Amino acid sequence: MSSVDRLRALVVPLVEDRGLELYDLEQSGSTLQVLVSRPGGVDLEALSELSRAVSRTLDEHDPIPGRYVLEVSSPGLERPLRRPDHYRGAVGAVVSIKTVAGTEGDRRARGVLLDADDEAATVALDGGGERRIDYRDVERARTVFEWDATSKADARARRAPGPTTGEAVTAADPRSGT
Repeated sequence: MSSVDRLRALVVPLVEDRGLELYDLEQSGSTLQVLVSRPGGVDLEALSELSRAVSRTLDEHDPIPGRYVLEVSSPGLERPLRRPDHYRGAVGAVVSIKTVAGTEGDRRARGVLLDADDEAATVALDGGGERRIDYRDVERARTVFEWDATSKADARARRAPGPTTGEAVTAADPRSGT
């Protein structure tokens, strides 16, 4: 059993006992990252409680030699895509995929994820067309959160109290002298 499998065996029951879902568990160097989700989102209290429980369990079982940093969080708005189930859960979302050097085609692909199976993902590219990308060719992938394109001025105008009678409001431009 690999060290990540041992860690997963310790962490999954703690996650599930709190009504959360383990999105990902990754050990990179001396950092153990535990990403959890829940329909409707994960609040800070749930993350804090889980962090304390995981820390106690790791201290008790000592599965990581030496010092380590424990990070417990939600995957966030722009979720990493590392496993086929991550891709399947993101079908219909906008994704950004960077392929490893030497992969045929452009190294970067961005668009709507159309399909995902156990071998590859298919993306409707922003520039047109579709591309099927084998997971073995993926260096890094994530969902893309698209911010509302509303400008700050438009947002302020919507919040500001305006005329109630429908009359036009004009403002003098100090640069024009009017």
